[in-house]
Amino acid sequence: MDLGLTDRVYVLTGASRGLGYATAQSLVADGARVVLSARDPEAVAAAAKRLGGPEHAVGVTADLTDPETPGQLVAAAQQHFGRLDGALISVGGPPAGNAAAISDEQWRLSFETVFLGSIRAVRTIAAALPEGGAIGLVLSTSARGPVPGLGISNGLRPGLVGAAKDIADDYGPRGVRVVGLLPGRILTDRNRELFAATGDPERAQAEAVAIIPLRRLGDPGEFGRVAAFVLSPAASYLTGITLPVDGGALRGL
Repeated sequence: MDLGLTDRVYVLTGASRGLGYATAQSLVADGARVVLSARDPEAVAAAAKRLGGPEHAVGVTADLTDPETPGQLVAAAQQHFGRLDGALISVGGPPAGNAAAISDEQWRLSFETVFLGSIRAVRTIAAALPEGGAIGLVLSTSARGPVPGLGISNGLRPGLVGAAKDIADDYGPRGVRVVGLLPGRILTDRNRELFAATGDPERAQAEAVAIIPLRRLGDPGEFGRVAAFVLSPAASYLTGITLPVDGGALRGL
């Protein structure tokens, strides 16, 4: 299938590694060009270089907690590549812990990054997109069911789903799509850290695998290919939905 990605331009946040970088790989492989952003200047520069350098990818040091960041990313895409067709908004996972034990300060900081930073980016970028544009919002399966030990994620992700649906309604008449993506247990640095935090990472990983119908963890590239499809013109009638990429782990229909 031709996804129609040739020469289209996408902004990806949190994309120096993990799911954002895997999505950038899939986009570039199908002919798109990308603007990557992350907080670490060396990491984002190295990621852009691995993707082929300035003809295919540029890196921008940015933090979604800064209100100026979304506008800067839009400007970077337009200045470097002359257009912008969509975005993948991803932020690092919030601190682990049970909701009842997490401090007010941790809640505030996580709200600024995970929730407000994401919503600000989605609304700013959506306003700049032409008809046919698309935004993917990287969330978590915690948006549909609480994940033990991830109280902040359990609290904030469902709200992001509701906000994304609302934004999809607003921008649908303009032909701009907004889709939530719900990664499950995919072998990223984040999941490695969560396994390690249990004190017995091998056991923790085995327990996670046991409740996944496919009986394995996902590979970042498997998520990246789904995200690239969702952002592409080939998915032009998808909007306002949440799409699990979890090997069947969610039990809801």
